[in-house]
Amino acid sequence: MEHSVTVNPWAALAYLIAGACFILALRGLSSPASSQRGNRFGMIGMAIAVATTLIVHVPLRDVQDLGEYGFIAHLDTVTLIEIVVAIGIGAAIGLVTARKIAMTDMPQLVAAFHSLVGMAAVLVGVAAFLNPGAFGIMVADGEILTVSRIEMGLGVAIGAITFSGSVIAFLKLNGNMGGKPIMLPGRHVINLAVLAGILGLIAYFTQDQSPWIFWTVTALSFAIGFLLIIPIGGADMPVVVSMLNSYSGWAAAAMGFTLHNTAMIITGALVGSSGAILSYIMCRAMNRSFISVIAGGFGGDSGAGAAAAATDRPWKRGSAEDAAFLMQQAEQVIIVPGYGMAVAQAQHALREMADKLKAHGVRVKYAIHPVAGRMPGHMNVLLAEANVPYDEVFELEDINSEFAQTDVAFVIGANDVTNPAAKTDKTSPIYGMPVLDVEKAKTVLFVKRSMGGVGYAGVDNDVFYMDNTMMLLADAKKMVEEIVKSLD
Repeated sequence: MEHSVTVNPWAALAYLIAGACFILALRGLSSPASSQRGNRFGMIGMAIAVATTLIVHVPLRDVQDLGEYGFIAHLDTVTLIEIVVAIGIGAAIGLVTARKIAMTDMPQLVAAFHSLVGMAAVLVGVAAFLNPGAFGIMVADGEILTVSRIEMGLGVAIGAITFSGSVIAFLKLNGNMGGKPIMLPGRHVINLAVLAGILGLIAYFTQDQSPWIFWTVTALSFAIGFLLIIPIGGADMPVVVSMLNSYSGWAAAAMGFTLHNTAMIITGALVGSSGAILSYIMCRAMNRSFISVIAGGFGGDSGAGAAAAATDRPWKRGSAEDAAFLMQQAEQVIIVPGYGMAVAQAQHALREMADKLKAHGVRVKYAIHPVAGRMPGHMNVLLAEANVPYDEVFELEDINSEFAQTDVAFVIGANDVTNPAAKTDKTSPIYGMPVLDVEKAKTVLFVKRSMGGVGYAGVDNDVFYMDNTMMLLADAKKMVEEIVKSLD
């Protein structure tokens, strides 16, 4: 059979409109102030894409060709009902999950969604390989078009890597696996050999479509996803999340070619490219190359013994009343949120504290490090949830110079991104990563649960032991609430 694809001009127009909505969604999500509008554009675009796909590919039966008069057909209601039920089940799961998930678990949710996109790409590739005639990619006698074999091989490979890599990322983020890297002996040689094997088999697949080739590519791709993410440390997790986001986009784009779906190609390319750009931005924020992240090992050199020994150094402990007094007397307070704030769900109490400080005439600002939390934009999302004014939130490069003129730096659970060892200690695993210069403030109030804990990178923070630092040891939410009471 000859390979031909008929393009409905109205469907093409609808997909173009959907693509424009997705672009506007990305544009809106670039700023907290326009993020809600961006989300609306994304939902509208997806609704148009799904509706158009259902209309164009609506199942028909009893088709009678009437020549120049067209054709007569009946809807295959059974298949249509199955599609609607499947969409309904997926929508219900997504709705319930979105309503119940805590903001602290958002990185895990994103990783889980990436895994589903990856597995969907694999399943589409498997279906196309087993039944190429139904996908319009068969030439004759079961032979698959060469270009379709390339698309299928790449789509399945990227999808499988995305799935297995996302599973490991989910387990690390959820605490089921340790945040420290798991170093396998000879991992670089193994990874390079497996990747070379996958690419070589995909090239061979264009000449020979034997099932063993296809299934070997699939199995190796699942394996390399695990192998690539296992050695990556917790401090690199924001880069991993954005990287997997990019992978899921490219997997969707590849399957869009297999399905002859323009919307999937456009959406996949947008997600893939935006995720790649975000990964680059995250790597720049940590002064690391993308290759060094993939190679793994960030945060793997520090040990629990070293962290425990560091706590024997002298440090000062303060109370909520002390913190309230110091901040109430200040002209400017810079709040530095981190994962500790997210775990304690302290963002609402923090905003209430800031409102009371502003009522006392104190100027309040928020300093956000690009990789604070467990995924890109994690802190921005939490602060937006608490209705923190957007004009009070500043990125690292915009506010770092202000710490030297600031009376109080209020750090709430942000260890790694405030650690001066990144600037001075060449033996530190976070050396070279730009950090917030909180130690330059006149007073540093540092909220954390205990002195024994360390950040996700596994290194102690010298700021804890500085003369101008007062440690506030407690659950972040409870501490902030006590400070709010003391401000009355």
